[in-house]
Amino acid sequence: QLQLVESGGGLVQPGESLRLSCTASGFTLDDYAIGWFRQAPGKEREGVSCIGGYTGLTHYADSMKGRVTATRDKTNNTVYLQMNSLKAEDTAAYYCHCPTLGYWGQGTQVTVSS
Repeated sequence: QLQLVESGGGLVQPGESLRLSCTASGFTLDDYAIGWFRQAPGKEREGVSCIGGYTGLTHYADSMKGRVTATRDKTNNTVYLQMNSLKAEDTAAYYCHCPTLGYWGQGTQVTVSS
């Protein structure tokens, strides 16, 4: 079965960090560009980052630039999103997406609260 599965979300305090994982099954993640998106309650889904296939080039949304890093792990067929200095406004469900194949993961919840 071809799918993307996110994990790593949770409840953290402002200023703390989380690393989200997006693991693929049924296909090789490294062959494709992978995007991270988030959606907060009552808001539209927005792009957070993108990591290119083959090149590994990355792009980040202005709202998270300097606080987030996307990397690949070929061995585990996984893309990670390291998020640092988290803020309350980062609270959202985070999704990974493979635009070429049209797959979305089920999402993982990130809540930043004191």
